[in-house]
Amino acid sequence: MESAITALAAALAIALSTMFPAMAQGKAAKAALESIARQPEAAKEIRSTLLLSLALIEALTIYGLLIAFMIIGKI
Repeated sequence: MESAITALAAALAIALSTMFPAMAQGKAAKAALESIARQPEAAKEIRSTLLLSLALIEALTIYGLLIAFMIIGKI
């Protein structure tokens, strides 16, 4: 029973830490593309800011993966 709860906790950690950052990345990309469409001359600054923000959002998913590994390893 304990292993089933541990597996469920790890699955929830992965699912939640993947779902919400994925939605945030979609919204960030959408906003960046709309901004570039409105102001093409600012594309370079928008692109660099977008890549930085996507990297920070992706870090949240990696933290969720780390937590799932810690749950599975019972650390």
